[in-house]
This record gives sequence, structure tokens and C-alpha cells, in this order.
Amino acid sequence: MKGLELSEKYYLEYGAPMLEKKFPELISIIATGLCGSGSECFGFDDDLSKDHDFEPGFCIFVPDQDIIDEKIFFQLEKAYNALPKEFMGYKRCTATAVGGNRHGVIRANRFFLEKTGTNDGSLRLKDWFLIPEQSLAEATNGKIFRDDLGIFSDTRKKLSYFPEDIRLKKLAGNLLLMSQTGQYNYPRCIKRNDTAAAQLAIFEFVKSTLNAIFLLNKKYMLYYKWSFRALKDCNKLSHLHTDLEYLISSGNDKAAAENKTALIEKICVEIIEELKTQGITKYVGNEAEGHAYSVNNAIKDNDIRNLHILYGI
Repeated sequence: MKGLELSEKYYLEYGAPMLEKKFPELISIIATGLCGSGSECFGFDDDLSKDHDFEPGFCIFVPDQDIIDEKIFFQLEKAYNALPKEFMGYKRCTATAVGGNRHGVIRANRFFLEKTGTNDGSLRLKDWFLIPEQSLAEATNGKIFRDDLGIFSDTRKKLSYFPEDIRLKKLAGNLLLMSQTGQYNYPRCIKRNDTAAAQLAIFEFVKSTLNAIFLLNKKYMLYYKWSFRALKDCNKLSHLHTDLEYLISSGNDKAAAENKTALIEKICVEIIEELKTQGITKYVGNEAEGHAYSVNNAIKDNDIRNLHILYGI
């Protein structure tokens, strides 16, 4: 069973009745669900994931102390900790003094502060450059089971994806790196017979291409160990998964290098076709660099557009 499904079943079986019985006056001002860190919040958990931090548990997000004070917060914690320790064959994790438990009673403002640096998701345009995409994904992933007031869900909605000018700036930078690493530096490294540098160029090309694909899908790029898994769920260009995996897992002998060079060009052409489909480039040609500057020129905010093209990387 997936962790998110387990969490919701546990909440419906034990969490919701406990809250309705012991804290009926709080039901309308708290939010319950499962989101944040952990593969189960993204739906990527598998049997191997169950060796740590996998449990029947959920989150209770509560407002500031002026609404729910520390005394009531403690009572909520006590009631949550008293819920059954085992459910559907899975045991609850034991909370420790050093933390690490991802479930339980959590201040909503502290959750968003940890993930985004702001209590309520109110970011200035340039602030978006400062937050790791994984953190933004953790602030908006998973599922909210109940949120009558809607404030927690509204904050998640504000953080659901980059403003368009930020997306374009990040996309422009990654397109430029795709050109530098894949279309330019990889063939040159091969000509020098520097296969180690060539493979590093491939790694950087694949990394930048992954970022570009996620930006074209308007999805946050996840932590590296989940990036290929998440790519399979993208609506656009997910089929490039196989080509990108081949690039980083194959050698650089003469035949392989020729194949990889051709594959790099093929990937760039497909990325460029999607840029054209979305109407964010006017450049004519298959050089990713030219499209990088064209995408940058499409940015409406003068300050963002005039930043160095790699500023968003």
C-alpha cells in the first residue's frame, strides 16, 4: 500500500473521530493531510521505502499561537500520540528528542517558513530564485484531507508554481547550459580524447535538460534521486527518459560518442519544438544557445530580464 493511501485511511479511521470528539471547536480552523518531506508525499514510495519513516500517520496543521496557544497545541499533540500504534500491519514511528518525525501537530506558519522562508507564501518576484525547487515541491505535494478555513490550501496554491517570468529565466539558463555542455563541449572533449571531461559534460547536459523539461511541464524539479522517476509522470517530453538515461550510462568510445553526439542534437530539437509550441522563442535554428536568449527576451519584467542569463540556475 502507498503511504499516502495508508495515511488517509488512518486519518479517517482514527484521526478524524478523535478530532471531532475531543476538539470539535478546532475542526474549522485546522488543516489535516499529508505533505512535506518523504517519498510517500510524492507517491514515489515502494517496498524499499518502508525501511524508514514509513508509518500510518498524518499531519495536523494549526494556526498561530494567538489562535491556538501552546496549551491547546500540547493537548493536540498528546491526543495524536495516543492514537493506535499499529494500523493495517504497519507500526507508528517512535518520536525522538532529536526530531525527524514528519507527522503530528505542526504550526502551519513554521511549515511554510521552513520550506519557503516565508510564513504565508507571500514572495517577492526575486525571492523565487532563492528557494530550492525541492522545498517548493514539498510545500505543495501530497494531499490535504480537510481544510474548512482554506488558508493552508490557499497558501499552497500561491506556491504551486513559479511566476512566468521566473520560469522563463530558469529555462533560458538551462537552455544555455544545454548548448554549452552538450552541443559544444562534449564533442570538443571527445576530439581531445578526454573521456572523463566528456562524461562530465554529458552529466551536466542531462541535468540541464531535465531542468528544462520540468520547466516546460511547469512542474518543480525534484531531488536528484527522484528526478528520473518524476520525469516519467510529465505530460510533455517524458519519452526522453530513455535517451537521457542512455547518455549517462554509456561509454565514450568512438562509436558511442558518435551516437551520443547525434542523440544530443535530437534531444535539443525536441526541446526546441516544445519551446515553439509554447510560443516562448522566436529564434530560428537548432542551437539551444540562440533559443536561450530568445526565451530570456520574452521575460516581461525588465529587472528579471536584465539579470545575467544564468542568474536563475
